[in-house]
Amino acid sequence: MIAISRWLLIGLGAVFSTFHVVLGVVSLDVPASPWPAVLALCLYVVATALSLWPTRRVRLADWIAAFDLAVSVAMPLLVTSQLDPRADNAYATWYVAAVGTLLTITAARRQPIAAWIGVAALVVQTIAWAGFTALGALGVVGSVTWVAVAHVLTVALAASGRETRRFAQAEREAAAWQAAQDAHLFEGRMRLAHTRRSASPMLRRIVDQDGVLTEAQRNECRTLEASLRDEIRGRMLLTDVVRHEVQRARARGITVTLLDEGGIDELDEASRERVLARMAEAIAGSSAHRIIARTAAEGSPVAVTVVGLGDTAGLADPDDAEVEFWLEIPRFTDLAAPGSDRAAAG
Repeated sequence: MIAISRWLLIGLGAVFSTFHVVLGVVSLDVPASPWPAVLALCLYVVATALSLWPTRRVRLADWIAAFDLAVSVAMPLLVTSQLDPRADNAYATWYVAAVGTLLTITAARRQPIAAWIGVAALVVQTIAWAGFTALGALGVVGSVTWVAVAHVLTVALAASGRETRRFAQAEREAAAWQAAQDAHLFEGRMRLAHTRRSASPMLRRIVDQDGVLTEAQRNECRTLEASLRDEIRGRMLLTDVVRHEVQRARARGITVTLLDEGGIDELDEASRERVLARMAEAIAGSSAHRIIARTAAEGSPVAVTVVGLGDTAGLADPDDAEVEFWLEIPRFTDLAAPGSDRAAAG
């Protein structure tokens, strides 16, 4: 639809411009010498062709607008130099409508300053050549009106285009927000269903036994609670391999804490699998008393940091526990070659 409208406007501009050229040609016998009028016709044809030439940019190039302005000033001077302002020149004053058409095209192609300077020059030249009464008789008022209409329509269309783009952007943002909300809702339902499937057997057993559990069952409850906590706080840090290694580590008596703070949300699937596989290896090979795996901040070259702490028994402050190992798993593939993980043993 936009392409059709554009070509339609170009066609209408070409038709009107051609009509003025025809009037100028058939009235060449009126001026004292036809050559200034011929030169004016040539300049008009070139300026109109440049102004109507379809380009990707709607706005006319500055040099073309300047050329249109120069032609609009030169045409009246050339033609009227060979006409008698007191005589009936008939169609020999074709330049007035031609200048109006050319400047209307210039204004429509978002060069209103050049268009208004051109019509102002036309008004001044007409008054100087034939007086105030010639403004209406020669059609100068009509040319000024067409430029004003083109300017107003251009401003209105530009404002409408901006509003359309703004509403389209708002619609895209609303759609993205709705998609994010739906994703969060779906994830919440999935986690709730997983929690129900995981916890229901143990809860039924607790009810059936009136809360009297063996030590093994209590340990199973603690392990189940930790796994449910992982599903909530671990998020993107969890894969089947990680879950398996974390469960094995807890069976060995290791306290494992997984904290996903959004640092790996933007990683592609392959990079995320590589990072989590390395983290699972670290958990599987650790004999630390406590292991903490945490995602790094976005933009950091490190994706996940894994820390192994020693036994805190007998320590007044658990934060004083000895660091048995510190592993930083890089975010980028080119840093993931063997030996690239930065690890330190305590």
